[in-house]
Formats: sequence, C-alpha cells, structure tokens
Amino acid sequence: MARLTTMSNLLWNLIRPGILVLILLLQSLCSASDDSSVNQEIIPWCVVTFDAEKRSPVERVVMLKEMGFTQYGYELRTGYPLNLQEEIELAGEHGLEISSVFLWLNAKRDSLEKLSPVNERIFDILKISGTKPDIWLSFSNNFFEDLDQEQSLKLASEFVSFVAQKAEETGCKVLLYNHQGWFGNPYNQVEIIESLSEVSLEMVYNFHHAHDYLNEFPEIVQKIKPYLSHVNINGMKDGGPQILTVGDGDREYEMMKALLDAGYDGPWGILGHIESEDVRVVLERNINGLEKLRAID
Repeated sequence: MARLTTMSNLLWNLIRPGILVLILLLQSLCSASDDSSVNQEIIPWCVVTFDAEKRSPVERVVMLKEMGFTQYGYELRTGYPLNLQEEIELAGEHGLEISSVFLWLNAKRDSLEKLSPVNERIFDILKISGTKPDIWLSFSNNFFEDLDQEQSLKLASEFVSFVAQKAEETGCKVLLYNHQGWFGNPYNQVEIIESLSEVSLEMVYNFHHAHDYLNEFPEIVQKIKPYLSHVNINGMKDGGPQILTVGDGDREYEMMKALLDAGYDGPWGILGHIESEDVRVVLERNINGLEKLRAID
C-alpha cells in the first residue's frame, strides 16, 4: 500500500496541476503492455482498412477484445467490402461496441436526396441493426472547389440537414468530422452547426487533420467546445508528418491540456491509420506513447 501511495504522489508531482482527468487516463494505461488492459474511454479508430494483416471481421474483433478495448470505430474506404452488418453482430457477440461509423460523401457519387448505393446501404444496415453508433460525417472537397464561402455554407448546411434526417430514422447522432479542405475547417463546421440550430449536431476533432491549425488551437478549442463530443489524438509536430505515434510529437500534450482546461470530458481515440503495418502493433505503440506524456512537467 505504501508503494502505491508513493507512486501516486510521484505521478501527481510529474503532471501539471489542473489536469486530473489526464492523470487518471494515463494511470489506467500504464500497465497496458503487461496485462492488455486499457481504459474504456480509449477508442481505436482506423483499424478496419488500415491493417497490413488484412484481418477478417472476426479476427479484428478478437484482437481488439484481447487488447482490452470495449469500443471501436468502423471506417470504409474504396476497394474494401462493406462488412458492417457482420462486424456489428460479431462485436456484440464478443462484448464490444461499434461506437462510430464513418460516412464519406463524394460529389462524384453522392448528391442531395440521393446518396451512393454504398452509403445508402450503411443507413439500411443501421436501421435493422438495433445499434446506434455515432455517424462521423465528412465531405470530399470536390463539393466546394468552385464555390465561394456563402455558397459552400449553403450547400453544406443543406446536405448535413439531409443526412441528419436520415440518421434520425436510425436513432443515430451526426458528428461533423474534420478531414481536409473546406469542410475540414473547424470554423466552417461551427458555422454549419450554428446555421442548423434546429438540428442536433456534434463534432469529432482529429488531431491528425489539425496541422494547419496548430497555432490557432487555443482559439479553436473555445469555438468547438460547445459541440465537441469525441477527440482522436495523434503525435503532433509543426509541419507534420500527418500520422505520428502519440508521444513522439511536441504539440499533442499542450493540445490535450487545452481541451481538458476548457472542460472537455468526452472520450479519446487513438489511431491505427498505417496501412503498411500490423494495426495491433500501431495501437500498442500509441498506447505506450501515452505514457511519455506522464513525464512532462
């Protein structure tokens, strides 16, 4: 007992005051490499199509359960089969939950009132699944390339409203996802949300798509905080690279602290997102990287 007390006091002295949530998060992760146990608030993302092992749905679910996760996000990319229905069933059988489903819209395939067959199928699956994951919505920049700010806001608001209506039929929430281009700009996303006050919308913020906004991040936090319900972390350095192990950057700690200081208390995600590596190795590396943040004074 004395040893545990000493360790707890040491951790407290190592971390700046006022970030108790982060301390608890990191303490829960400190033994992840030994006993495959992780905090339930940590949610892996980009683990379906970013995996050199090309795991089947059952292999992926078994791996995530072995690692101690209880939730994960589902993403789909061109060239990969839509196995969402099978994945939802397998996750449930193994005590896991698919907490989010990525919905990517492209002007070549999706239009107002008519989504692509794959995206329509995603909604069909969600309707019959009995589950209610968050829908992480993002747009290709080809929707906005020839539009000015006013036209872009009008189109995006109409499209988001349309998708939100479809999501409501499934019982799912829509979260705006900051990818790249016009729609990935967090200021534009806040404008969309505030222009649709009658629609219940939230935001997911991804560090790996935030490199262009690093120096504005304190201001961005204040803008997005009222709507923010999920954050995906990543190692962050000025100028990139886009994907970096947590703890190997020099900006992610201050970004997490800014969010916590602003009152963010939602879940955190870590990334697979490296197609050429075993996703289990990538996730373990990110979990271990979180421990580096404990030593920052």
